[in-house]
Amino acid sequence: MKLSPNCYECLRRLVFQAADLATDDQKIRQRAIAEGCRILEDNFSYDEVSIVVATKIHEVIKGITVNDDPYKQMKQREINIARELCDEIKPRYGNDLKGLLKLAVQGNNLDFFRPFDVIKEDMRSEVGFAIDDSEKFEGKLSSAGKVLYLADNAGEVFFDLPLVKCLRRFAMVTYVVKEFPVQNDVTVKDMQQAGLEFDFGNVITTGTATPGIIFSLASDQFKREFELADLIFAKGMGYYESLSELPAEGRVFHCLKAKCQPVADSLGVPINSFVAMLR
Repeated sequence: MKLSPNCYECLRRLVFQAADLATDDQKIRQRAIAEGCRILEDNFSYDEVSIVVATKIHEVIKGITVNDDPYKQMKQREINIARELCDEIKPRYGNDLKGLLKLAVQGNNLDFFRPFDVIKEDMRSEVGFAIDDSEKFEGKLSSAGKVLYLADNAGEVFFDLPLVKCLRRFAMVTYVVKEFPVQNDVTVKDMQQAGLEFDFGNVITTGTATPGIIFSLASDQFKREFELADLIFAKGMGYYESLSELPAEGRVFHCLKAKCQPVADSLGVPINSFVAMLR
């Protein structure tokens, strides 16, 4: 999915947020903002994918502020809130695949641009999929040997775990997190913070500090596992924005909330819709 005009303001907002979280030093913060805005101006193109520009913004802000994890405190709070909310709402979803897909996508309400109080309210609401390929996905699972589960935000691990356990009844599941911190995306350290590092079984990383996936930066291990997987379970908008650039093979199952207008338009659904789409 390529950049659209609406993406510019969102990426500019990202510059200010990341710099604000990275340092309390006003002079360093202003320098980080200036460089981040320069990166945005130099790289914004309707031929580019948003996560490529976002990655460059994060790299320069981390370098100037000497902070390799600006979103650390946000992730810690997110993990605490998600643990509590998942325990609260999990019983209503049961143990069947469709129910656990709905529970998993509830976790995708987490959003570093939105207040936690709003997120909590959204997580307590009912889930209805604007695109629902869950039956097609279940049909594919019956013959799948390997599933690659691409994780999104740190707090989502609690919502993902019941689904991962369910998927293990069908196939071998590999859970994929980020190698290094970027935004509020989950890393192995975040899984340790959540106390779940041993619950997911086979865990690997993308080898990157990028939202979604940039294959030119990804590790050989990740690229190998991606090619060998029978099904790719792709959580969140970052993976949709990046993987939608690949040809549709009926192998990637996107599970997400369309939290911005460009992604919603690309999917052909109203903004804030939930999507379970096999592509």
